[in-house]
Amino acid sequence: MSKSAAGAARRARQESEVAVDLAATRGIVPLRDSKDPGGPVLTVPAAAFSAFVSGVRAGTFDAV
Repeated sequence: MSKSAAGAARRARQESEVAVDLAATRGIVPLRDSKDPGGPVLTVPAAAFSAFVSGVRAGTFDAV
C-alpha cells in the first residue's frame, strides 16, 4: 500500500504516537504501521472494518 493509494488517510493518537495508514479500495481496507511502510499489511473487509469502528464509537470495547 503506498501513500498515493486512493482514499489514503492517516490517523494518529498524539499521546502514544501510534499511527496507522489505511485506504479503502474495492471493499477491502488495508492497514499498516505508518512507521514501517515496507512492513506487513493487514487487509480487512470494509464491512467488518465499519462494524469495528461503530463498536469503538459505541464503547463496545471499552472494557477490553
